[in-house]
Amino acid sequence: MKQPRKIWINLDPFSLQLRLIIGIATFSTLILGSFAAWTNWKMQQILIDSRKHDIEKIARRLPHDVQLYSEMMQPETGLQKAINSLANTNILLWVKSPDHKILIKSANLDLLSDSTVTELMSLSNMQIKAQIYKVNQSYFVMSSGSLQVQGKLLGKLFVVQDITREQTMFMAMLRSLNISSIVAIIVIITISTFYIRRSLQPLRQLSQMTSVISVEDLGQAQLYVDNAPSEVKELAKTLTMLLSRLSQSWEQEREFVSNVSHELRTPLTIVHGYLQSVLRRQNNLTEIQQEALETAASEAERTIRLLQDLLDLARADSGHLNFQMKSYVLNDLVEEVVVMAQKYSDRVITIESTTYPIEVKIDYSRFKQILLNLIDNAIKYSEASTPIVLKLNQFHDKAIIQVCDKGYGIPLQHQIRIFERFYRVDESRSHATGGCGLGLSIVKTLVEGMGGSVSVQSKLGEGSVFTITLLT
Repeated sequence: MKQPRKIWINLDPFSLQLRLIIGIATFSTLILGSFAAWTNWKMQQILIDSRKHDIEKIARRLPHDVQLYSEMMQPETGLQKAINSLANTNILLWVKSPDHKILIKSANLDLLSDSTVTELMSLSNMQIKAQIYKVNQSYFVMSSGSLQVQGKLLGKLFVVQDITREQTMFMAMLRSLNISSIVAIIVIITISTFYIRRSLQPLRQLSQMTSVISVEDLGQAQLYVDNAPSEVKELAKTLTMLLSRLSQSWEQEREFVSNVSHELRTPLTIVHGYLQSVLRRQNNLTEIQQEALETAASEAERTIRLLQDLLDLARADSGHLNFQMKSYVLNDLVEEVVVMAQKYSDRVITIESTTYPIEVKIDYSRFKQILLNLIDNAIKYSEASTPIVLKLNQFHDKAIIQVCDKGYGIPLQHQIRIFERFYRVDESRSHATGGCGLGLSIVKTLVEGMGGSVSVQSKLGEGSVFTITLLT
């Protein structure tokens, strides 16, 4: 019972699988339901027609028998004798005069209960047709016609046949048919569910294969599904072509970014140098001119840093980002970076360490860039009155650096995306703090380039902890 429940839980209410199952279930229900209804109606008609035929035979024979008996005895006695001879356990007869009074009735009518006889008589007062009537848990077929003997109208003849036994058997058979139809529908739906699920498996495999393709794998990605329908194979072929085009587009974009960043960095560096040179001669500048030049220099420096980040990412994408890996004492290196960061900010930055020395193999300049980016990020997104804490630990062959702040925190839905390029949680706040969404992406690229990993844990209103793990 566990497996069907699991299938049902995993079933997407808007999926093709559910639509096909509902379609097959509806179609099966309509077909089998219609067949059961038609069978019910047809068997009912067969039962009525067979009993109607028997009643018509009795109605045709009765005048002849009445005439024979009337030749030997009184007409009324002959009529009674003829009716009694045609009546049996299941067939009841009576004759009503034109003024609706009972002239003659078969003797077996007295064997029925008074309520049954009363209801049958009340039915005979109406315009009846040959059909099945239910009276007190019993079933009867009733028919009527004029009774004429030697051209003389004696009254109206009513012939009733008790078909309770046949009707009970028919209803039992009908119940069996309905149960069989329901079981058949359930079986069809169950088999269809597993068949459709199996038939759609190639599409799921295709979806799983495409979901794990990274940017680096775009050019080499080849999608092929074994034992799949031709339509799915054609889809896989089309997706492979699409991935190839995306790879080409991505390569062109990376080349463009790298070229533009390289071409712009040199003239911007020159512009920034001239601005700094002019600012050093501030005695010849008015206050407005000095403020404008300081703003221009600041923006030029920010743009140069952005271009440098883009160049680093482009080199990393192309596999040309080189690392000068050497052994360092992590404690001393972190302290050096903290002193540097405190020069450019008024924040309290503390270091907590339980182990000394912690030796790691890293690229000195790249590691400083990583740590400065994380500290700068913590400063930007936390209140000035709260401290920044760096925790250093060693666990077996791994060194762990944690940059902790008591800032605004990062919503859970954004935590898995903050290392993406140009992704910013709060556009307005990031713009105000000068962020462009590349800092954490650079951190991830550089850390992974040195064989480590980076992650984040954050809670709204309580701050964030960025954890770097490096091999010792």
